Amino acid sequence: MLRLSFCSAALALGLIAAAPVAHANQGHTGATEQAMKPGQRKALRKALAEAEAQRGELKAAVAHAEATLKPRKGRLWCVPFARAVSGVEIRGNAVTWWAQAAARYARGSEPKIGAVMNFRGTRKMPMGHVAVVSNILDSRRIQIDHANWIRNRITKDQVVVDVSSANDWSQVRVVNADGSMGRVNPVFGFIYN
Repeated sequence: MLRLSFCSAALALGLIAAAPVAHANQGHTGATEQAMKPGQRKALRKALAEAEAQRGELKAAVAHAEATLKPRKGRLWCVPFARAVSGVEIRGNAVTWWAQAAARYARGSEPKIGAVMNFRGTRKMPMGHVAVVSNILDSRRIQIDHANWIRNRITKDQVVVDVSSANDWSQVRVVNADGSMGRVNPVFGFIYN
């Protein structure tokens, strides 16, 4: 299981720049930690502990959803799964979630553990798609839990790569089971509960 690393968390909190993280992820985390001020290290360790607690809660919610969700019309859909796991109480096709969330939930372009990633509708995916962020790997990679990306299956900790030119998560690729990059998918953003 991939976990939020020291350097990934430092990057996510803005405590270090991306260049040191790339170097640090190659096994030099001690140098990165030593370059931080004591207050920053303490904040980072607290953030790491909170992220691990959030991941634990999320995994429990996923396990509950796996045990209790029943296929509708012969299909296991992304919407009931995302609603059950995230607690975001929106109904209707995934493509409608972004507009529905406007008056009820905070929305943004920053991935957070437990947030709903809302994919836009496309020709191949006209009803859109929703997934729940399960981990932050670095500034351009996250993991998601979702249902029906692979027909009638719940997929956990699937890697998603931000390929947008502005690093705003508006265009992503979902990594396939064989490690290859899937097609580019447009994304509205993230819905926070």
